Amino acid sequence: MSVLASLFPIGHIYDLVVADDHRQHAFVCLTALLISFFLIRTSARMTRAFTWWPGGVETGDGVHLHHFVWGIFLMLGSGFAGIGLHLHEPWGGIDAAIFGVGAGLTLDEFALWTRLEDVYWSEQGRSSLEAVTIVSVVGSLVVIGVQPFDLDAPASAITVSSAIGISLLVAVTAFLKGRILLGTVGLFILPVGLLGAIRIAHPSSPWARRRYPAGSRRLVTAERRFDDPTRRGARLRRRLADLVGGRPSDLDASQSGRS
Repeated sequence: MSVLASLFPIGHIYDLVVADDHRQHAFVCLTALLISFFLIRTSARMTRAFTWWPGGVETGDGVHLHHFVWGIFLMLGSGFAGIGLHLHEPWGGIDAAIFGVGAGLTLDEFALWTRLEDVYWSEQGRSSLEAVTIVSVVGSLVVIGVQPFDLDAPASAITVSSAIGISLLVAVTAFLKGRILLGTVGLFILPVGLLGAIRIAHPSSPWARRRYPAGSRRLVTAERRFDDPTRRGARLRRRLADLVGGRPSDLDASQSGRS
C-alpha cells in the first residue's frame, strides 16, 4: 500500500492543493457534477437500448419531464440554501454536492434547452458533451486554484485593467472563431486563449462567415480540418464522444441508408 501511495499520492495532492486553500466545496460540487452526468447518461443509454429500463417521467396527458427539470430544481434549492443559510459542516458540503448533481442533470441536456427541441440523440445533441467538457475544465481550474485573468499577484489598477482587457479580447476572438474551450480556458491561462485566437476558425463560426469568402483557401482549409471525418483527430474525437455519450441516431440512419 505504501508503494501505491507513493506512486499515486492522491490524498497528499488533495490535502496540499484543495484542502489547504478551502476549496473543498468546489471539489465536491465538481465531483458530484461529473458523477451525476455519467450516471444519467448511462441511464439514458440503457433506456435507449432496453425497453425494460425505466425512462423519463411522462404524465398521462403527454407532459414529458426531462431530467434537466429536476436538475434546475436541485440547483435552485441548493443555491437558495447556500445563499440564505449559514451552513456548517457537513451541511455546506452536502449543499455543494446537491448543486453539483443538479448541474450534471441540467448540462446533460444542454442541447435540449438551448435548441428548444429534443435533439438528445442527434448530432446536434453533442453540444451537451461539449458543455460538460467546458464546465469540467473550468471547474478543475477553480479547484486547483487557478484564478481568472491571472490576477493572483498584487498589481496596479492600470496593470489589472490591461490584463483583464487583453484576456477578454483574446477570449472573444477565440469564441468568434468557434474555439469555445480554448477561449474559456484563456480567461484563466492567457497563452491557451492566444492559441485559440490565432488558429484557423471553425467553418460555421461567425469569424469564418465574416472573413472567409466562399471558395477561399482559408475556408477550404477550415472545412477540411473540421468537417473531414477521415482525419485522425476527428475519428478520435468521434469515438470518444460515442463512448461517453452514445452514437447519434441520425448518424446510424445515414449509415444504414448507405449500406
